[in-house]
Amino acid sequence: MLNIKRCFWIATCLLACWISASAQTQPYSWEHLPRALVPHFKKDTINITRYGAKADGITLNTKSINKAIDECSAKGGGVVLVPQGLWLTGPIVLKSNINLHIDRAALLQFTDDKSRYPLIEGNYEGHAAVRNQSPISGTDLENIAITGEGTIDGHGEAWRAIGKDRLTAQEWDALVASGGVVSENGKAWYPSQSYVNGLKTPDAGVIAPGKSLKDYESMKDFFRPNLLVLTNCKNVLLEGVTFQNSPAWCLHTLICQDLTLQNVRVRNPWNAQNGDGIDVESCKNVLIEGSTFDAGDDGICIKSGRDEEGRRRGKPTENVIVRNDVVYRAHGGFVIGSEMSGGARNIFVSDCTFIGTDVGLRFKTTRGRGGIVENIYIKNISMRDIRTNAILFDMYYMGKSPADGDANSDANRIPVTEATPQFRDFYVDNVVCDGAEKAIQIRGLPEMSIKNIHLENLVLKTNKGVEITEANGISLKNVYLDCKDTNPLVGIKNSSNVTFDRLTYSKAQLLFSVDGKSTSDIKVTHTDVTKATAQTAFNKDADSHSLMIVK
Repeated sequence: MLNIKRCFWIATCLLACWISASAQTQPYSWEHLPRALVPHFKKDTINITRYGAKADGITLNTKSINKAIDECSAKGGGVVLVPQGLWLTGPIVLKSNINLHIDRAALLQFTDDKSRYPLIEGNYEGHAAVRNQSPISGTDLENIAITGEGTIDGHGEAWRAIGKDRLTAQEWDALVASGGVVSENGKAWYPSQSYVNGLKTPDAGVIAPGKSLKDYESMKDFFRPNLLVLTNCKNVLLEGVTFQNSPAWCLHTLICQDLTLQNVRVRNPWNAQNGDGIDVESCKNVLIEGSTFDAGDDGICIKSGRDEEGRRRGKPTENVIVRNDVVYRAHGGFVIGSEMSGGARNIFVSDCTFIGTDVGLRFKTTRGRGGIVENIYIKNISMRDIRTNAILFDMYYMGKSPADGDANSDANRIPVTEATPQFRDFYVDNVVCDGAEKAIQIRGLPEMSIKNIHLENLVLKTNKGVEITEANGISLKNVYLDCKDTNPLVGIKNSSNVTFDRLTYSKAQLLFSVDGKSTSDIKVTHTDVTKATAQTAFNKDADSHSLMIVK
């Protein structure tokens, strides 16, 4: 096992140097960020074979593995070893002071027999919800780990629905022949009628007053479990293991403190429904380092509860380091939201690469969430083949912005309440993107602008340029745009206090499009505007003096 303390100390020093060097533009100092404590274990090792476990791919080893964990914990803890072999099992429940070690070439295979996973009262997408018990879970634990170089497989294909358009014709025919239910329009496959029952029931997973878990049995299969769920745990280490093929999210840490994820691999099919890599929800003191994510949904995601329930919990995700990670084919590379109602703050992301994700840096929320996301520091990010936006700030997640229509529609402004989300104080430095639909999109609310976003040292090769809507205090410095569609290269709507310093570009049919009567204080410096066919256009009651070019 790596010396985690030493690795974390090195990370601390490197990031502290970065923040110190950038102190003029980044007022928050990482030096005061608490370190994530790592667990320590007795050297005692218990092999699961001692309790009758068999690696024949047929024997269900649930009782053997859980008995090994229980007895090891009762004796003060230690290492529970899963040696090389194919180990079929049902749900495993971790205990304090246990290091579950998955040997290299060991495959811990969870059964596709859904009856082995009882219904429980759990949490999903920020709400208390009915779920099937997760393949691996732990609640109110201290000093726990899953380590090794082996593989943990959640048998997710037995749980997930899938659209016909996400499979080849041969794959679709084989899936239909295996059983399950095909939708009436023939465009989707569901694992069972039980799944369809839940799909057709409004708010199926909501735990209703006066109901028991038995009331949900008719739609049991609909409540797909996350592969790993750790709730209210302290001193957690996940190291070296491959987690793959989850029924829903892969790794879900909820209200945990001192969490270290190092050299982990997450593998989900690209078309895995809700197949997030890791969701860190309402956690404190977190290190995610040297890991690889290939996900069906968001790759590395920060959450903190949803809407009123999340605000009532009131626990932000804070003090997080994400560094030296790679994300493939996910909906987002590094993501905050959309369930961020408890807030997120003091998050540092550096030296990461995103390849083939839908969005690179993705920050999403919507009205009703509430919560404040602030003090986010991102540096040294490489991207390639991004399907939509390289950098996205969006406060209309799953909705349509009024700016898509009338840029001056005051009817779309609603009162600011505790349910109004806020994005502010982001610092992004040194991002290179080779291929995306759009370079940067910032889309705030009429009643709550996105504030204080600092983007510096960017090289973005994309189809479209920059769009800034309902924002205040946005600065772009030393940004190079190589775009195909340059009419306009930069669009600004209902925004103020926006600065462009040393903006360079390959070409521009129209350099700046300025929309909306509330747009003001746009300043452009150290920029050669003569390369553009047209420099500025003012639309929808925008003041022609709202943008100033300083030569």
